[in-house]
Amino acid sequence: MSLLIKCLGKLPYEDTQRAMVNITDERDESTRDEIWFLEHPPVYTLGLAGKSEHVLDPGTIEVIKSDRGGQVTYHGPGQLVGCLLINLKRQKLTIKGFVQQIEQAIIDLLEEIGLDAKRKNGAPGV
Repeated sequence: MSLLIKCLGKLPYEDTQRAMVNITDERDESTRDEIWFLEHPPVYTLGLAGKSEHVLDPGTIEVIKSDRGGQVTYHGPGQLVGCLLINLKRQKLTIKGFVQQIEQAIIDLLEEIGLDAKRKNGAPGV
């Protein structure tokens, strides 16, 4: 089954979250996996480990609670966001294994263009 890649432009964070939940809730074995590329208007997301006091001075930027991991993340114009809507069971992947594959793909891509990137133990990301 092929992967569907969508370039969606600039979308509000909450609209994107709602659309991802809808796709996940309606997913069946025939649903194609998708990657969405987009950007958001300025927003801070407060992840499951985040606390309101972690956002020191948001000014006029909206702060939205998220069901994602992490603490506080800023999203804004010019920042490319990739949303991966992948059926991990169909791919026989765990969440940790999937994150590691994404990290490795980013490390490999950066190496191809001459940039050195690494993982940091205990901190998902590159």
